[in-house]
Amino acid sequence: MLSALIDEAAELADGAPGGRALLGLAGAPAAGKSTLARRLARGVEERLGPGTAARVPMDGFHLSTARLDALGLRDRKGAPETFDVWGYVHLLRRLREETARPVYVPDFDRAIEEPVAAGLVVPPSARLVITEGNYLADDGEGWREVRGLLAALWYVEVPWPVREARLLRRHVRGGRSRGEALKFIASSERPNADRVAKGKANCSRVIRR
Repeated sequence: MLSALIDEAAELADGAPGGRALLGLAGAPAAGKSTLARRLARGVEERLGPGTAARVPMDGFHLSTARLDALGLRDRKGAPETFDVWGYVHLLRRLREETARPVYVPDFDRAIEEPVAAGLVVPPSARLVITEGNYLADDGEGWREVRGLLAALWYVEVPWPVREARLLRRHVRGGRSRGEALKFIASSERPNADRVAKGKANCSRVIRR
């Protein structure tokens, strides 16, 4: 399946108006979006050449922990309101329009659970930008703007026991105790995943991993 997905992603790049296409990967937390985005980018570069694909994670637009504390949203981290959605939309528009110069984009460091400014760069040679995140298919304010900026939007899903086992490992590695991680998954990650699933019908393809 991966080879076919890479072929389709490369075709998006080849047929992009203006020389660059944006491919979105939506899905619940820990569905494997980041892993798939990296594999797609590598595969496209093998077909089209080095520097022809780039990755832009939506997680780079997480509000900082300090900002979440100020807003009283730390316990809801990962919910739609804990992202700078309009900043993300602006970046996507810029990536479509600015193809003659490097565009620096934020990354997200899971070791410290914080966004990192200018952690990644989209070079002028990038013909395909793969962006991934929970809410790319969401119908909420700001988020609904995302779909119109993408050449294609795919939904990534795995069985929920697999996904929640990944979340538990992720949060424990990030410093939470097992009990704290389970509490956060129940109170935040599951409701977020339920909301993400409502957007699946807005995607053109469902990828079951």
